Amino acid sequence: MLLHGSLASGDFRPGRSDIDVLVVVDDELSDARAEAVTDLIRRADVGDATGIDLHVVTAAVAGSPSRRPPLELHVGRHDRSSVGVEVARRVAGDPDLSTELSAARAHGRALRGARPDEVLRPVPAEWIVARGRHWLTTWRSRTGDAENAAFMVLTACRIWRFAVEREHSAKARAARWALRRDPSLTAVRQALHQYETDPAMPIDRDGIAEVLGTVRRDTTP
Repeated sequence: MLLHGSLASGDFRPGRSDIDVLVVVDDELSDARAEAVTDLIRRADVGDATGIDLHVVTAAVAGSPSRRPPLELHVGRHDRSSVGVEVARRVAGDPDLSTELSAARAHGRALRGARPDEVLRPVPAEWIVARGRHWLTTWRSRTGDAENAAFMVLTACRIWRFAVEREHSAKARAARWALRRDPSLTAVRQALHQYETDPAMPIDRDGIAEVLGTVRRDTTP
């Protein structure tokens, strides 16, 4: 069981951050075990976190990277979002899971069992960059989504830094890195302020598009 994300890296922010957990199991989960885990996540006391993001994979998947790894279970509990709780079971191929595994290997911490680098094999960086570029393109049609504006902008900064430096970075650190690289990106400044200080801070729609375009151009192979 690996803790990763902001809580493991020291960037956790009360009321802004969730708890990221990756569980590596020897064999496939039975339906009963999956239901029990899902119920546990629904009822868990998360304190001042915004929820829990749990992924479960088998040891075989963790030890053999692919672009679309099979996923045993995902439970995303988003207490302060319109999404609520989302559950995915036995996904044949999850294109975002490789990035999750890579980040957990880089900065995760073992709560139980072996260290991240002992159970998770390295994921080729070009797979992660390619998936990031997919999201940059997808988000260009969603710049009016105010609820997820900060997430899109800050994640774009994370994609950018990884593409340039091969460094998995927390949202705030990635935003500050992006502003050093291009101080003109107002939407990054707005998203960082919303994330760290004022949840009501608006983020300019045209500015979001500018960030996405800038990152996409700078990550073109």
